[in-house]
Amino acid sequence: MQTITTSAHLEPDTTSRVSVFDTTSGGEGFVSLRIGGDSIEIALLARPGTADALRALARAATEAASALDRLTGPTSDGAA
Repeated sequence: MQTITTSAHLEPDTTSRVSVFDTTSGGEGFVSLRIGGDSIEIALLARPGTADALRALARAATEAASALDRLTGPTSDGAA
């Protein structure tokens, strides 16, 4: 990954979109993973050979979602 540091807060209405750019005219294609909301959009561009990095990102996102589920799950006394 090339160096950049940024932060953004995910909100319930955050969207994501994948676009495939297949340059069949001899160039190398890539995919764009866009994550956005009202005032910010983050685009991750991935070229061939980086699928494992995207899979690792997906695993980390799933782990983070599970942690949020645990944080907002029912308490030990049964109250939500």
